[in-house]
Amino acid sequence: MNQLPIFLNLRDRPVILLGDGEAADAKRRLIERSGGICVGEDNADARIAIVALEDEAEAIEAVARLKARGLIVNAVDRPALCDFTTPAIIDRDPVLIAIGTGGASAGLAKALRQRFEGLLPATLGDLARALDSARDAIRYRWPGSAERRRAIDAALAPNGALDPLSDLDADPVAGWIAGGGAGVAAGLYDIAIGSPDPDELTLRQVRLLGSADLVLHPHDMPPAILSRARADAAMQIDDGETTAEGVTVRLIWALTAGSS
Repeated sequence: MNQLPIFLNLRDRPVILLGDGEAADAKRRLIERSGGICVGEDNADARIAIVALEDEAEAIEAVARLKARGLIVNAVDRPALCDFTTPAIIDRDPVLIAIGTGGASAGLAKALRQRFEGLLPATLGDLARALDSARDAIRYRWPGSAERRRAIDAALAPNGALDPLSDLDADPVAGWIAGGGAGVAAGLYDIAIGSPDPDELTLRQVRLLGSADLVLHPHDMPPAILSRARADAAMQIDDGETTAEGVTVRLIWALTAGSS
């Protein structure tokens, strides 16, 4: 991961936009759709700027001026000058899915967005709002943060009570809370890895990695496999000893594993 994906709240905030033409118009629509206010370079309150100038020399000079003021800058079609890039977006308000390539190919990001658009139901935003409204009820049902996270993970997993890609009932969250479900229990789980290709992981293995608080692994475990774990999971070379709490997943090469 060579960039940190973040979502910025631009509501009523100024964003400097330099340029004219199709590229600038597209960025203007994006800023205004996000609630931001497009302003000129002389605005002293702006902290973000987008440069959509066609002329190469003018764009380079503008980026340098803005960065010298401490702004973070996006330069359209010039990834080497960018502090941040704007992704392809799937909007299921309040759910936003951003697809980026670090500026390598906007076309690829767009193609992926179009593919994923067809997979995501229009009701995805309704599910998000229902979970938000039930926040207090969820905390009451699962008081501990770890057990609460595991229950939510299990509910949102494929074929789970709240599987976001399935056809859900009118009020699925209330039924899920009433029915309960603990998700992946705390403990140590061994996963036998037979291939360095992450696409060969089973659904169970992916679910365990996605629930892990700690991942133990041999020194030669490929990063592509490790990347399937939770982004905030702790990673540790397996030395045969652990006293960690929560869900611990130990990755073992299948040829040397005693279990799978």
